[in-house]
Amino acid sequence: MLLWTASLRPRKLARPLFLVPALFGERMRIEVICTGDEVLSGKIVNSNFSHISQRLEDVGLSVRWGTTVGDDRESLLLAFRLAAGRADAVIVNGGLGPTVDDLSQEVAAKAAGVDLVPNEEWLARMEEFFRRRNRVMSPNNRKQAMLPSSAEILDNPIGTACGFALDIGGARFFFTPGVPRELYRMLDEQVIPRLLGRAGAPAVIYLKRFHTYGLGESHVDSLLTGVEELAPDGSVKLGFRTHYPQIETKLTVRGRDMDEAKRKLEPVETEVRRRLGNFVVAEDGESLEGVVLAALRQCRGSLALAETYTGGQIAARLAPLPGAEEVFRRALVSRQPAELARALGLDGEFGEITRETAERVAEAARLRAGASHALAVLIEIDDGPDRIDFGGNVHLAIAAEGRGASRRSRILGGREWVRLGAVELGLDCLRRFLLGLPVSERVDFERRETGNEGHRAAR
Repeated sequence: MLLWTASLRPRKLARPLFLVPALFGERMRIEVICTGDEVLSGKIVNSNFSHISQRLEDVGLSVRWGTTVGDDRESLLLAFRLAAGRADAVIVNGGLGPTVDDLSQEVAAKAAGVDLVPNEEWLARMEEFFRRRNRVMSPNNRKQAMLPSSAEILDNPIGTACGFALDIGGARFFFTPGVPRELYRMLDEQVIPRLLGRAGAPAVIYLKRFHTYGLGESHVDSLLTGVEELAPDGSVKLGFRTHYPQIETKLTVRGRDMDEAKRKLEPVETEVRRRLGNFVVAEDGESLEGVVLAALRQCRGSLALAETYTGGQIAARLAPLPGAEEVFRRALVSRQPAELARALGLDGEFGEITRETAERVAEAARLRAGASHALAVLIEIDDGPDRIDFGGNVHLAIAAEGRGASRRSRILGGREWVRLGAVELGLDCLRRFLLGLPVSERVDFERRETGNEGHRAAR
């Protein structure tokens, strides 16, 4: 069984700086084939296809076709032959393991009309791989060193699955492992350079990214209407990637060299930053949590957290970052706000969950941890099944010595939407507080509040 999906989206780019052939993306027809019964049945979400497609778009290439195939010889062979007849380059993901349902090498050899032979070089690499780890290589691992006789090895320095490339019909096929971290490295180090090397004169493509929180996609689009026209000769392209609760705004520019590309981009970049204003939480490879951590380190501060319903996701985003050991003090996580209050010695003071409650929790968390700052995010989730008006009330407070801020937000859209929105809102408010920006700017994802229930600075 096969599943085909055609990619007709405008090209979107996600990372900067690759030397790419001029018009290469328009000329090269690329297909991605993902293999595996688990992927085809939906038991595993096919995130590898998403990563491959985005990384190719990073360098000015677009995927024309996406195919998902189960672990079946006839289906794989048909998929390879169809791709060979319509594509210039094909990336095959999966099927390089040691088990009986890993069929990529065998079927590739049949499609190419060549023998499947042992590759002594890769076999020696695998034996050394196991020897360094004081493990005995299972006999079935030898299967991973069986390659089509015409194959070119694609190095895999972190696994035993040997990537390889070969021609089938008129297309160049690149076979990659299904393990994500092995795929990611092989794609960047082996596959993309070979794809780019098959083209002519190079040009430079440069990407600028803005990460925003608080604005919906249509809102960002309307704010940036006409911004591309500020670039000379229409050389800058605007694109978006939505992954709630953030939106990534991408500016892609092509030039003869990097200096020219950046000159073209400068007026557009400046205007995008002006129009999106305080809603830009990070740029390029930065993250919101990274910006928060940097701001705390800049002021020599430290942080305590108190979270309900989030499952500790605010702490999970901050604590693993390099340098967090200098800043991160403690996180209290509970399903119920009353449990946090008891842990902080506020049992007698705790009543209805309000903005004032969040302020008391934040200050108690700060004092208990000996931190300069604390963030409390208390959530009241609606009862009942998810529905169009399902949501939760988020009571958020930031405490610092002698000052603070708090706000209440009503987020609609389902349990997961509320959880993700509360985590992002908490981190963003902390970012704003640390950078001296208004904490109270309304975001598109919350229901508008009336009266004095919305936001205030705490003193």
